[in-house]
Amino acid sequence: MTQTTTGAPTILDLFALEELEPSRYRANTVFDEDLPLYGGQVAAQALRAAGLTVPDGRSPHSLHGYYLRGGDAGRPTEFHVDRDRDGRSFSARRVVAVQDGEVIFTMSCSFHVVEDGADRDVVPSPDVPHPSTLRTGPMPRLFSMEGALPPAPHPGSEWPTRWWARCVADLPCDPLIHACVLTYLSDISTGLAPFHDESSSSSSSLDHALWFHRPIPLDEWVLMDLTGHSTARGRGFYTGTIRSADGILGATIAQEALFRSRERSVFHRG
Repeated sequence: MTQTTTGAPTILDLFALEELEPSRYRANTVFDEDLPLYGGQVAAQALRAAGLTVPDGRSPHSLHGYYLRGGDAGRPTEFHVDRDRDGRSFSARRVVAVQDGEVIFTMSCSFHVVEDGADRDVVPSPDVPHPSTLRTGPMPRLFSMEGALPPAPHPGSEWPTRWWARCVADLPCDPLIHACVLTYLSDISTGLAPFHDESSSSSSSLDHALWFHRPIPLDEWVLMDLTGHSTARGRGFYTGTIRSADGILGATIAQEALFRSRERSVFHRG
């Protein structure tokens, strides 16, 4: 049953999926918003749906998603999960997100049992002030998230490419939920902001990838750092990292987004 919120939902409300039948779920929490459905929300909910079908002891290690249509935050979204394979170490899933009979998002994702192995990170964390020394506040469009802005690597950019964030909701000790919160956060802003000028800018996400390297708590401060690499043929590409406050690399992001003339509609992928 659709649950229309009178106040702002929490991030956990977004992840409370109703099981319609085996491998089919529905996100019933809806709300009014002037913009299309936030891509990080549908990706995080798709990962949550996939994770509900995976054997215990396996956490997500990667996801690859494609945004096909602009969704509506005021309508429920159904998630259809294909259980491609459960091996001894990995589980593979495919998820289709549907609104009103139309596919708005597809995802392939993989889950891995916990293994011991070499643990190395060759790129140091950016040297930025801790968020305790910065002004904090709610993050635009995101429920149950607060942020803080350290000194910017690209002063004057239209959108930040480096910031602190943390979830203020009381999260359970569940690696899947923390991975979903990280996914929810990962689509906000854009690493293409330094390329914006008077004539061109980035807009809708086209495809989005995440690799989860190590578990990091998302109800503690994490640093998101984005780097633009290329704009060509109406598209732009950037990568990014999400690290804990003590520098542990939790995840790597790669995304391609529309990069077009400002005269074209910001949210149309056609």
